[in-house]
Amino acid sequence: MTTSETRTVTVTIERPWTEVYDFASIPLNFQRWASGLGGSLRKVGGEWTAQGPDGPVRVRFSERNGLGVLDHWVTPEGGGAEIYVPLRVVANGDGAEVSLTLFRGAGRSDEDFAADADWVRRDLGALKALLEA
Repeated sequence: MTTSETRTVTVTIERPWTEVYDFASIPLNFQRWASGLGGSLRKVGGEWTAQGPDGPVRVRFSERNGLGVLDHWVTPEGGGAEIYVPLRVVANGDGAEVSLTLFRGAGRSDEDFAADADWVRRDLGALKALLEA
């Protein structure tokens, strides 16, 4: 059994967690804050597709739920390993805490992994700015 190094990036949003979840659980809203997938995310047939940083990908989202789970799975179109992206919204007092856990992919350098975390930090910051405006 192998495990990967992880890094969890969080942001506090001054809105009720249910409002944050309701907004973030709509895939088309990703284009408003998630620069990695959102700008090109579209539904074709019954499947979500996007232009990822390394080419076309398929995206599968968790079902709507009352637990704040927004996990999604990204699979490169040309084959390759599915990437699991755990994303959660939890109550933090009257507000919300949003967290995304990154798994360090095989062959990712320290610099690449840090850049991935910075990208997530910017995207979560965009979600915060959008919802607190």
